[in-house]
Amino acid sequence: MARMSTGLPTVRQSASRVDLDAVRDESAAVSKSPARACATIALLAIGFGCEGKGPTTASFLPGVASEDAPDVLSRTRPLMSTVFQIQVDSPPPNAENVMREAFEEIERLETVLSEWRDDSDISQVNRLAGKKPVKVSPDALRVVDAGMDVSAWSRGAFDLSWAALWGLYDFRPDSIKIPSSEEIKPRLSLINYENIRVSKKYKTVYLKKRGMAIGTGGIAKGYALDHAGAILRGAGIDNYMIFGGGQVQVHGKRDGRPWRVGIQHPRDTGSYFAALESTGASFSTSGDYENAAFDGAGRRWHHIIDTKTGLPGDKSLSVTIMTSEGIYADALSTAAFLLGPQRALQMLRRIAYPAEAVIVGADCKVYMSPKAKKQIRMNVELVDGRLPNCKP
Repeated sequence: MARMSTGLPTVRQSASRVDLDAVRDESAAVSKSPARACATIALLAIGFGCEGKGPTTASFLPGVASEDAPDVLSRTRPLMSTVFQIQVDSPPPNAENVMREAFEEIERLETVLSEWRDDSDISQVNRLAGKKPVKVSPDALRVVDAGMDVSAWSRGAFDLSWAALWGLYDFRPDSIKIPSSEEIKPRLSLINYENIRVSKKYKTVYLKKRGMAIGTGGIAKGYALDHAGAILRGAGIDNYMIFGGGQVQVHGKRDGRPWRVGIQHPRDTGSYFAALESTGASFSTSGDYENAAFDGAGRRWHHIIDTKTGLPGDKSLSVTIMTSEGIYADALSTAAFLLGPQRALQMLRRIAYPAEAVIVGADCKVYMSPKAKKQIRMNVELVDGRLPNCKP
């Protein structure tokens, strides 16, 4: 797997569209909205009252809750090269302080886990690839271990060592860069999660070949959501939604009803075709419409790279994964995207870890795991199982 960067550290699914400088630290928005809260995956951090003005309309599905719905307290902060937001339903008096503590925990994790910081554990592991094992913090060990889990579960569709491909692609429309096969081939030999050695006894991570690199961005963001959520619950805040880097975590209820997480239409990104309802889950979407560009021949190039070929995956248009923990959601959505619908659902049935999926295949057909079928609320009518207004 590879979610390729545009050459800038801010690119991670929705992060490419977020102007971090425009997001005021600790900005707030408290709203009474006549709608049920909804996050639209892959555009999570955009338009959620970041300047503290007006209702957080981008985070709601229209026409479901009452005019006298309880307040939602919303706080936003740029972290981990993206934007994180916490929304608390009917906030208790301690909500401000607890939300601040949750953001501080995410900031702490960034110093340890960000591959964009030279002093982080992950950067040190990459810097010493092929030289020696690196002793890492418990947080880094957990994140790497989770990446190894998904690498094994997906049989390499997601590969934690995908970061050897860094810098090959640039998807910015004004400077699109597509590597040649000669440029790709030597990098592929550096990608193999079986060449990563993790010692829980000695708390070390070792990359066996020089030039190898691990990329933990999405996994780290999901892990950060888990930690932030634990802080909120530990302080008695049970009804919340957290956004970060293309991922969502929900707990409890909004206005007495389950939170609703929207799934974008992969070919009509201004709308969502369905929503999943939950009182406790983490979500991640991988789609070929984010961080994408077209070449002179009209071919779509996107950031989810198949590490077997070094080219963008072509078996899916989008995959949304629902899990109990954020740490696994991003890697599983990437793996499922690259595997394609049938093999992805087989993987989810095979592994011991519980995860559900909504997959839009390359043919625009919608596939769902059993639990997802029960929790989904469609906003469009499928035509022979396919999304309307959808072209591969």
